[in-house]
Amino acid sequence: MRHWLLALSMTLPLAAVGADFAPVVPGSAIDYPRDTGAHPAFRTEWWYATGWLDTPDRQPLGFQITFFRSKTGKGAANPSAFAPAQLVIAHVALSDPAYGRLVHDQKVAREGLGLAWARTGSTDVKLETWTMLRGTDGRYAVNVDAAGFALHLTLAPTQAPLIQGEHGYSQKGPRPEQASYYYSEPHLQVSGSVTRPAASDAAKGAAVDVTGSAWLDHEWSSTLLSDDASGWDWLGANLADGAALMAFKVRGRDGRAVWAHAALRERDGRTTQYGPGDVDFTPQRQWRSPRTDTSYPVAMTVRAGPWQWRLTPLIDDQELDSRDSTGALYWEGAVTLNGIGQNAQGPGRGYLELTGYAKAVDVEKR
Repeated sequence: MRHWLLALSMTLPLAAVGADFAPVVPGSAIDYPRDTGAHPAFRTEWWYATGWLDTPDRQPLGFQITFFRSKTGKGAANPSAFAPAQLVIAHVALSDPAYGRLVHDQKVAREGLGLAWARTGSTDVKLETWTMLRGTDGRYAVNVDAAGFALHLTLAPTQAPLIQGEHGYSQKGPRPEQASYYYSEPHLQVSGSVTRPAASDAAKGAAVDVTGSAWLDHEWSSTLLSDDASGWDWLGANLADGAALMAFKVRGRDGRAVWAHAALRERDGRTTQYGPGDVDFTPQRQWRSPRTDTSYPVAMTVRAGPWQWRLTPLIDDQELDSRDSTGALYWEGAVTLNGIGQNAQGPGRGYLELTGYAKAVDVEKR
């Protein structure tokens, strides 16, 4: 879902209220692969890749790389190549059990002068030396040299895209305009190398070859969440039999669901969509951050219709502090899934995102 980028427009003075942003409306189907590129008329957009990696000694790692594009509503009439009309933001993170916690890095720059861009037509996003590029064969090349670690990965498709919602129109609240255009690419086959963090922050560790599987989300939107939303829980998971699960719950300030949705594509390709009354995230265990004193429900039970899964984190400490860029503080990490019940869907691996636990999202009143 990656909806926490919407907090960017609330916490930084980027977008003027009433600025000319393209609307999200039902009935406009995703045009794949053309829509893998940028949509600069919309307020916010993100390309979000997460996955599980295995090292040669079979040690699991979790990774996340996200590029954001944000239309600021400012500088459109400015002829300068460096006018602040669009921003590009990127976050990268690696969850390494040997290191004991998540490590991450982040960058932000205005688009222009060849330093940062998000191009139309096909995925091609860049922020200084960090890049994500989709080839004509559908493979994504991800290259990020971050502070203390690095990712150099190829993500190869093995399945058709999972078009979310109604032909890509994915509602995020009770009002029709509270929506995004949204598709996912589950079960991407990963190869490449990772430079793991050293035992201390003083130096990098060694690069190792990795293989694994990933999930990619691409969303673009112009509307913020419902004004009674406090945060959200989101899950994207590759199941072992080839099935794919996406689920999210937007939480109100009373803890109940403002909106919820799930999509389960089974291994034979059949996809079932589940509405707000059929989706829930139930906390099973809390972890408290030693740095921010925030408590997160890192072990959860997720329900989508008749199916339930138990989520267990790869490591508890997968808190990501992006207050220097988007202003957000949240938990995002690798989790395993195990089905619950006699006819349970099989095990899997995925990523869980938990926002609004440090403080309620300050949704802009519009």
